[in-house]
Amino acid sequence: MSDAPPPEPAQPARPPEAALPDADPQARWKFLRDVAVFEFKLALNNVHNFFQIPLTLGAALIDLVLKGKSEGERFYKLLASGRPIDDAIDIYSVVEHREKSLNRDYTVDAVISKLEGVIVREYEKGGTAASVKSAVDRAIDEMQAKAGAGKDRAGDALKAAADRLREKLDKSAGR
Repeated sequence: MSDAPPPEPAQPARPPEAALPDADPQARWKFLRDVAVFEFKLALNNVHNFFQIPLTLGAALIDLVLKGKSEGERFYKLLASGRPIDDAIDIYSVVEHREKSLNRDYTVDAVISKLEGVIVREYEKGGTAASVKSAVDRAIDEMQAKAGAGKDRAGDALKAAADRLREKLDKSAGR
């Protein structure tokens, strides 16, 4: 009796890529190009952000101290001058041809705006930390219910944010 393992079943021979139907011989190179371009754009955007963050914070501080023609004049002017750079970098252009993963109701701005609205309404009603927490939870639950195709991804992100908010509120309430 031999201790050798049994022979593995033979794997069917794989046809060469060129023999596969609908195989794009350039697909691999297009993919590698897209990866390289995307990474370059991320790096470029990070350099832009490296300068943009302290500049916008500085402009905001100056706007708080020195009154201009309008509130936040320097800050908004700096944002307006930085936007063309972001537009030119266009990080996600390599996936323009694909469907967007989430609809406009679930952008960072939309979610923050909705949560701010809930918190402000609760505060104006004289709400406590517990009632604000409950209202935010209801708002998040409502957004999750309406998420549609991106529901799982948006839901996971919102749930994690809600859990962190609950922890902070519980700590501040001394529980």
